[in-house]
Amino acid sequence: MRDLHDHLKTRYRLGDLAERRGNLAFVDVERADLRALLVELRDVHGFTHLSLLTAVDWIEEGRFQLTYLMNNRAANRTLGLRVFLDRADPVGDTIHDLWPTAATYQRELREMFGIAFPGSPRVDEEFILEGWTDMPPYRRDFDTLAYSQQTFSDREGRETHDPRSHMAKKLYPEGQR
Repeated sequence: MRDLHDHLKTRYRLGDLAERRGNLAFVDVERADLRALLVELRDVHGFTHLSLLTAVDWIEEGRFQLTYLMNNRAANRTLGLRVFLDRADPVGDTIHDLWPTAATYQRELREMFGIAFPGSPRVDEEFILEGWTDMPPYRRDFDTLAYSQQTFSDREGRETHDPRSHMAKKLYPEGQR
């Protein structure tokens, strides 16, 4: 992948190549270069399959990371492109016209993280969280405990067990070891 990275960085603003194994690597990309890079990877370098589009909330840094996982099946190579968005106003670029399946990923990211993808089909329609009115639940500042306590009533009779001691008792009854 180093050869591909060296070739591409002459034309695009790319970060260092982070190789995870021989056929998997990640690279940071400037948002302005993303679309042209995706098209070149697909049309010239054989990365024809968009395997995944996902997000990470880097709340401490005030940004979201979008990761586009591209696969070249013929060469058995996977490249992840990472683009960073401002968390205060997260707007990504739609790529549904390059890979129609991206529209589904973009709808999910809009609903779960609050990342906008203007122009993506049906991106503002309810998708998974029908009737949801709270902040997007995959944001790290979403308080799941508070939401649960406010939304659901407490049920008596439930016990919480420390997993380690509970499983030790289940696996080794009466102190057997």
